[in-house]
Amino acid sequence: MPMIDIYAAVGLFPDTKKLAREAAETLKAVEQVPDIAMFRKNTAAFVHELPTAAIANVDGDSAYVRIQVLTNAGALSREKQIEAVRRLTDLVAAAARDDSLKQRTWVMLTEAAPGGWGLWGHAHTNEELVAAARAEIAKTAAN
Repeated sequence: MPMIDIYAAVGLFPDTKKLAREAAETLKAVEQVPDIAMFRKNTAAFVHELPTAAIANVDGDSAYVRIQVLTNAGALSREKQIEAVRRLTDLVAAAARDDSLKQRTWVMLTEAAPGGWGLWGHAHTNEELVAAARAEIAKTAAN
């Protein structure tokens, strides 16, 4: 259930809502989690549009995108990490209609510390999240 934050200059993406939804869908697919409400409702992306002057590299260039992905511990194997970075980079370049943006997109993958994934008002461990998912799958199967 990743949380995705995409930071870019105002106006880079013509449709931020579409980008947010596609980023969430992309990470849900990469994680290969079951298609249950728990994952659909809690995999989300946030597009943060910043003034161009708020972004700069050492040379002062501001045509960059930063993507921060926060997942629960162990959600992304090495293969899934590589796939997530590639697919998110491709996604933002396509959304901006600028293939060269692939060279200026940074993706950081971060895992929440044990007990550091707050959901439904509770600080979950990875084991608790897995148990909650299994319980929801069992409820869905029973109905």
